[in-house]
Amino acid sequence: MQAPLRNSTNRRMVMALLAVAFMTVAVAGSAMAHAEHEEQESVALAELRLATVSFHSIEAVEQAGYQLGYIPPFLLNTCIAHPTDGAMGFHWFNHDKIHDTTVDPNSPEAMVYAPRSDGSLRLAAVEWVVPKILWEAEHGVGAAPPTVLGHEMHILNPALGWYVAHAWVWMHNPSGVFSDWNPRVDCS
Repeated sequence: MQAPLRNSTNRRMVMALLAVAFMTVAVAGSAMAHAEHEEQESVALAELRLATVSFHSIEAVEQAGYQLGYIPPFLLNTCIAHPTDGAMGFHWFNHDKIHDTTVDPNSPEAMVYAPRSDGSLRLAAVEWVVPKILWEAEHGVGAAPPTVLGHEMHILNPALGWYVAHAWVWMHNPSGVFSDWNPRVDCS
């Protein structure tokens, strides 16, 4: 009679070991997928930096077709700040790029400049912009928002009606690379 008990105990042990092995493989696979995603994102951000490196100069960004803040009917030519979450800075927009639904990771619709303490500006972030009305005309009302670099764009300001996404590729943002607001940017 002891043999069946031992067989039952052995089966349970084998099943427990198999369950642990399966969980270990699943966790390892998940960790590998996460690491692969982080590596792909890191490469994409490096490519974005390379594509925007010339825009450290305001003169260069303007020669490339960007203008400080004017997007009809809005005039966004001030330093954009949030009362509690930090700020963004000054936006130079490329009007031609905004008036379509294309989201090119290496050709953002806006360059964002943070003020320095001496009043000069430094390139800090990029912003992708897709007008919601154009997106819905092309993809249907209620369609999933556009994405860029694996991140879903969102409506930050309903009055503007734009899907947006930021990437702080030229200035550290403690809130995260893809956060809208940077607590290190000061508009005062």
